[in-house]
Amino acid sequence: MKAVTYCQASDRFTLRDVPTPKLSTDNVLIKVIACGLNPVDTKIPFWHHLVNDLDNDFVVGLDVVGEIIEVPAKERSWNVGDQVLFHGNMFSKYGGLAEYCLQDPQTLTLLPNVAIDFAASTPCAGWTAWRALIDKLRIQDKHSILITGGSGGVGSFAIQLAKHFGVKIIIVTCSQGNSNYVKQLGATHVIDYHTQDVVKEVMAITYNKGVNVALDCVGGESELLCANSLQFDGEMVELVETADLTRYQQAKARGVSVHQLSLGAGYNHGKSGLKSILNAGESFSKLLNQGHIQAPKITTIPLSQAGDRLVEMRNQRTVGKVVVEFTNK
Repeated sequence: MKAVTYCQASDRFTLRDVPTPKLSTDNVLIKVIACGLNPVDTKIPFWHHLVNDLDNDFVVGLDVVGEIIEVPAKERSWNVGDQVLFHGNMFSKYGGLAEYCLQDPQTLTLLPNVAIDFAASTPCAGWTAWRALIDKLRIQDKHSILITGGSGGVGSFAIQLAKHFGVKIIIVTCSQGNSNYVKQLGATHVIDYHTQDVVKEVMAITYNKGVNVALDCVGGESELLCANSLQFDGEMVELVETADLTRYQQAKARGVSVHQLSLGAGYNHGKSGLKSILNAGESFSKLLNQGHIQAPKITTIPLSQAGDRLVEMRNQRTVGKVVVEFTNK
């Protein structure tokens, strides 16, 4: 089968012919229809040491739309021909940038009733946004939120979730060129992080109170901007860095609380971990089916361009999502 593999020695993604994975007792075999790209795919040089026996046939790609073509004898929940959507395990060598892949049936969700490329854009970004805003920050009773990197994948969905659940003040940071895009998604205020003082602007918007909650999708300096924009007893989710409260402005005196979140970490924590991924996926897909979430900006490419696009994504921010579409669908 055709697949985009990662070579550790050359640090390159290459389109190659590799063996089709064999069905196992704990996985179903899936024909891939589309695969969404994510920043974590591009960062394999920083986490490949966590993979046991990494070889040159390692296939990245986490967000998959596919059709089940083979199931083990003991499988009762899924059947051949079912079309599914899932967020894969980054440590599995059988990722979604291949014509076929393997996946644990416990983490599959039914393909929602939206366009294929839209569906493939949602797991990593949309389900992470759900876990951050609903599971961690409980935004249903919040009045204000700051979202950094609002034009990216997670940000695009987080803005819409905040709007859907009734948050009145949705402050978003992005470059000026993406201002109209995030406003169209539901941002009430946009701050150009290139030219404006983010914390100062947040305080002006909130009459020096700060926001109830914040979501950092960028890392680095943005972590501090989120923390220092919070009100007393405010909460934030840090998606990119390991949070360092010692760098925040009077974190203890202001009662700042920080949540860490990695969607795929659920794979390392048994049934409860898998349930956290599945619940987010099913909940988000319900909103998709009800028409409450609109597609972000989506760029579709063939598998032959996936390797080059992954390298590009390392070096620049992506607006919206990039989805690989397969011709074998």
